[in-house]
Amino acid sequence: MPFVEFIAGWVSGAVGLVVGHPLDTVKVRLQTQAVYRGIFDCVLKTYTHDGLRGFFKGMSFPVLSVAISNSVVFGSYSNALDYLTQSHRNNSDQSKQSPFTAVFMAGCFSGLAQASLAPIDLVKVRLQNQTNSGGNKYRGPLHCIAVILREDGVKGLFRGMWALALRDVPCFGLYFLPYELTCRWLTEKGKQPGNCAVLVAGGVAGVVTWACATPMDVVKARLQMCGGGGRMYSGVLNCITVSVREEGMRVFFKGLLLNTVRAFPVNAVTFLSFEMLGFFDWGFG
Repeated sequence: MPFVEFIAGWVSGAVGLVVGHPLDTVKVRLQTQAVYRGIFDCVLKTYTHDGLRGFFKGMSFPVLSVAISNSVVFGSYSNALDYLTQSHRNNSDQSKQSPFTAVFMAGCFSGLAQASLAPIDLVKVRLQNQTNSGGNKYRGPLHCIAVILREDGVKGLFRGMWALALRDVPCFGLYFLPYELTCRWLTEKGKQPGNCAVLVAGGVAGVVTWACATPMDVVKARLQMCGGGGRMYSGVLNCITVSVREEGMRVFFKGLLLNTVRAFPVNAVTFLSFEMLGFFDWGFG
């Protein structure tokens, strides 16, 4: 169902962006710029220099591309889970729920698929880091892509891809696992999960995932800013080493509070959108 998948991806992603993008902008700036003393200082300076529009920088490109991103994640997860559980369902009761190992592995596969969309995330991060006081290097998403291609070639669009993969592969396994666990806990056996169960499970999944993903998210964001006004690092290990030496272990928890606060409503809406459009057959039987 490619069309349904695409529409579900856009609806869930667009709503999630409106809800979470301002917090995401603050998170990205905290992770990549040392000029902010904390969350409130970042919010204040962003508003002072850029106004309310500053919190929505870089949002246009994700809004246009979110259908592709969400469709890849949820579509690859659904297909991988179906493949992994096919023999399990053929040889047993059709209403039997998917094994948690299969849920985790399918989630990891969706994270790998998501990592292939690294240029989308790169452009978003570059645009979010622009401030009026610091000058705007990029006039918009397309200009950002053109500048990156001119300065670094095609490989420049994939800066931070390894860090993105290291973040997404295990963490998307964790993303779908708590969702399944919570849904099953809140749903009577033999019935489909209700909207409240889906909202709670989606929110829990988002919080758990971002709590685990934030350290590598910091590394990913810093690598993506190489060549875009940020410090230069030779790779993932060099970024980790230099960051720890200069800022201590606490550097890997920058943006953790914002990530977890943003994660609950955004992911609750994401899962509910897909469920309401009937995209998934979770096997609740």
